[in-house]
Amino acid sequence: MTRPVIARRALIRGVGAAAVAAAAASLAACTPDPTPSTTPGSSVPPTDRDDRVLLAYFSRPGENYWNGGRRNLDTGNTEVLADLIRVRIDCDVFRIEAADPYSDSYDDTVARNVREQGDDARPAIAGDLPDLSGYGTVLLGSPIWNVQPPMIMATFAEAVDLSGTSLHPFVSYAVSGLGDTASFYRDLRTGARIGDGLAVRGEEVRDDAAGVDVDRWLSAAGLSRTGAP
Repeated sequence: MTRPVIARRALIRGVGAAAVAAAAASLAACTPDPTPSTTPGSSVPPTDRDDRVLLAYFSRPGENYWNGGRRNLDTGNTEVLADLIRVRIDCDVFRIEAADPYSDSYDDTVARNVREQGDDARPAIAGDLPDLSGYGTVLLGSPIWNVQPPMIMATFAEAVDLSGTSLHPFVSYAVSGLGDTASFYRDLRTGARIGDGLAVRGEEVRDDAAGVDVDRWLSAAGLSRTGAP
């Protein structure tokens, strides 16, 4: 989580390293229909792998920083951004859930995050993790907390096999854009190839301009646009 400073929406390229956020919840088809299309552990022919995309993300609703104050969100900013992506491409979705859920209180979550960063913690993820052997591309989403992704993202990135995948991070933020996302994932040495990253200010993910940024990012990543909200 970040401290009160106003920052404009940004599309940021060249994220360095590897990782994907994810946790408990089932793999769901990346269309407005939430019916699962792929399940953890399912096998996919190697020849199909390069064409398959997994969108994995962690998002926290509740009390959030908002233009210098606080605002209660029923849907976290990163989830809103993930939804903008999933309706535009053919992909499966995996939502990361903490086994010990983060508080709805902004200040309590800030304090917990500071402890986890200081301890280089690996917060447990609820449920089973997906089998990434069937995916050539992983889109990994999270908020930015104190200039980097939450430590639960390190849990996910180290627990799944990202080797050989093309990894494209996306984040929602209040101040620092992608922050230290590149070095955060690079230091985990997961073996993924890191592509361009997308950063959208949390207060702006519900604006029409956010969809334009998503379209540009997906186009740069070579992912075809198959739909629109």
